[in-house]
Amino acid sequence: MRKEPEITYTDKITHAVNFLSPFLKDIPETGIILGTGLGSLVNDIEPIKEIPYEDIPYFPLSTVTSHHGKLIIGKWGTKTILAMKGRFHYYEGYSMKEVTFPIRILRKLGVLNLLISNASGGLNPVQKVGDILLIQDHIDLFPENPLRGPNLGQFGDRFPDMSQAYFPTFIEWALEIAREKDIPIHQGVYAGVQGPNLETPAEYRYLRILGADAVGMSTVPEVQVAVHSGMRVFALSAITDLGSPGNIKKIDLNDVLRAAAKAEPAMREIINGILNKLYPS
Repeated sequence: MRKEPEITYTDKITHAVNFLSPFLKDIPETGIILGTGLGSLVNDIEPIKEIPYEDIPYFPLSTVTSHHGKLIIGKWGTKTILAMKGRFHYYEGYSMKEVTFPIRILRKLGVLNLLISNASGGLNPVQKVGDILLIQDHIDLFPENPLRGPNLGQFGDRFPDMSQAYFPTFIEWALEIAREKDIPIHQGVYAGVQGPNLETPAEYRYLRILGADAVGMSTVPEVQVAVHSGMRVFALSAITDLGSPGNIKKIDLNDVLRAAAKAEPAMREIINGILNKLYPS
């Protein structure tokens, strides 16, 4: 009996891109990833088509109840935008290549600018629940790297430089928008951990000693693959709970969602402002 040839990771990317391409009338230069409780950010985009993740070949499926699992094709003025309403996490049981598979798809479809939102635990004592952290850098504490294995040379070099993983111009724009709109905003370092449990008090102290201002279970793998693919990255984090001394308390998903909702209007203002600077009317 003849053995069928194995479908490679590159083949899977090609299948997904070929499925999605007919829905696009022009190249989508910008993609947005929407994190826990931050899905309404997409309401500012004029929708054209919503595609459930399960319809896209080889796309993972979101198992987190607060993630809706749709790829949204929309318009910002005359420009096409792609928005992921729901992302994937290592703790869901996916490999890092599966977690970051959508980033490869976005890049192949033409996305150059990647705007990311997430929810995180605040480690800096000056932070409060509902605050926003503008991510300037990150610390990778995941046990697996999405770039491990044979290099996908069609996307980038074997050893991508991460000295400016977060695009400086986008950071400057965000700070300018925050000043203009009188939006309080913190700047700092995001630590990425595998989860799904929240951290112990000792772990919060350890992360703070390492230099982290917030901790979460996403974003870092996506940024690594985006940078490898030559994308310009911007990331905002909603502080949904606190891990600073004297502020640690038991929380659940509902607490996280309420805090994310509190931060969401300001995050929308900043992301909208960046899109307006990218695509002035």
